[in-house]
Amino acid sequence: MVGEEEEAEFPERFRAYSENERHWQARREFILRNLPAGGAPEPASRIDQLLSLSMVWANHLFLGCSYSKDLLDKVTEMAEGIEVEDAPQFTSRDEIMKKHQH
Repeated sequence: MVGEEEEAEFPERFRAYSENERHWQARREFILRNLPAGGAPEPASRIDQLLSLSMVWANHLFLGCSYSKDLLDKVTEMAEGIEVEDAPQFTSRDEIMKKHQH
């Protein structure tokens, strides 16, 4: 069983070198909220999946990356309740094209 101190430090090893503090704190919260009770998920492939989903969520939120609707629905549900101040607003190519057609 993972202790509270170990659980708090657990996600730190997954921070990307180039990840700024704001992005990391949001992604860290996503990871911690979605860990099963008691710490790191088993098997290791589950933690890989969680880390991948955390990157999808962060990339969509902060960089405006596009993903399939099903994937975005999944990470949005997983991130429910995480508050990120001053998150950028992006306009998709489709929204821009639609605006210029009228």
